[in-house]
Parts: sequence; C-alpha cells; structure tokens
Amino acid sequence: MMAVILAGGKGTRLRPFTLTIPKPLLPLGDLPIVEVVLRQLAHSGVKRVVITLGHLAHLFEACVGDGARAGVAVEYCREDTPLGTAGSLRLVTEPEENLLVMNGDILTTLDYAALVRHHVSAEAWATIACHRRTAQIDYGVIETTPEGYLDRYIEKPALPYLVSMGVNVISRRCLELIPPDTKFDMPDLMNLLRKSGRRILCHETDCYWQDIGRLDDYQQASTDFEANSARFLNTDSSR
Repeated sequence: MMAVILAGGKGTRLRPFTLTIPKPLLPLGDLPIVEVVLRQLAHSGVKRVVITLGHLAHLFEACVGDGARAGVAVEYCREDTPLGTAGSLRLVTEPEENLLVMNGDILTTLDYAALVRHHVSAEAWATIACHRRTAQIDYGVIETTPEGYLDRYIEKPALPYLVSMGVNVISRRCLELIPPDTKFDMPDLMNLLRKSGRRILCHETDCYWQDIGRLDDYQQASTDFEANSARFLNTDSSR
C-alpha cells in the first residue's frame, strides 16, 4: 500500500510558529506531527510514502530523512510553484493502483487499511474519509413556504453535517484527469469526478479526528496526544 502526504502548504493560520517550521513538523509530545502519521501508516501496512513539499522543504528531509526510523520508505516531491492538494499528485512517479492521500497536519485514529479496503471493494474512483460534526444554532429557525407563510418553526436546532477529514483514497486513473502545471485542489478533483459520473465513496467514521489548522486545534491535539500517546501510536487497544 502506498501513501502520499501533502505537506506543501505554508500553515498561515498557525503563524508565527510556521514562519520557521512547517506545520507537519510541529511537535506532539516528543514527536513531529508527520512522524506520528508515518508510524501510523507503517502500522497499517504502508511501505512507500511520498511527501509533497513546498514551504521550507529542506527541513522535512533533515527531520524525516528516508523514513527508516518510522518503518517506511519516504520519497519527496518538490513543488516549484503551488499546485494544490490534487495538482501535486501529478509529481508522484510510478503510482500504485490506489493512493492513500492525506494532509500532513491531522491527528486521528482512523483505520487506514480499512479505508483502502472499503474503497477497493466498492470499486470507487475515489473515497473520502468523513467525520460527522454538529452545528448548534442559538436561535429559532424559521422555514417558509414559497408564498411566505410559516412552514416550520424549529427552536435552537442542532444541525448535523459531514466534513472531509483530509484523508482520501484515489485510484491511479484519476491522475490523468488532473490538469498539468495548474493549481488544482482536492475539492476540484472530487467535483470533476462527480460531474463526469465517476463513483465517489464517502466513508463515515466516528474515530478520533483533530484537524491541526489553528492554534486552538493544535493545543487540543497536543493535549490529547500527551494524555494518551499510545492511543495514536497503535500500542493501545482502547482506541
């Protein structure tokens, strides 16, 4: 199994930390975020990992090296100009039939192997790992008829919705649809596949998931990791 870690972003929402260090190299406990991810991938059976780089690329090579410490073989692709979260996939040489593609700035207990198996069994072109969130509305919500009369009055509803976890499985045939030398993000690719009638699977899971995009997100991820690092390093069965 092969994985691609997207690590080319500048992490602007976590400045000033990310002015001198890329977001995936920020520490969780004693480990950089990306090393936690690499160890998880190795435990899931991933042998080869490609990391796409842009901002402060040389620091990844110095910190992660060839991946041997985490138990995987790591390769690097550098973006001369930003290509987006899907456009950078065109830089990957000799891609396998299916690619596990993920952001390099998340903390999760997602079962990557199960995600790939689900993708393969569904014969999907792409699979999006999804997490359910709830938005609490603090007002009475009014729904009207086309004529302007009251249809429903809902007092302070909780509205559930699905979000992308930043982890996807992409079939190799998708790469041919990504325009070359153009900034092209993962939502662009998913919408292109949907509009052209290709099958996209949404894999909903209730596992732990924390996006590390803002300072409070990073603080929460750090607290959770330090409270039980074994949960995330696959040495704790109570995941």
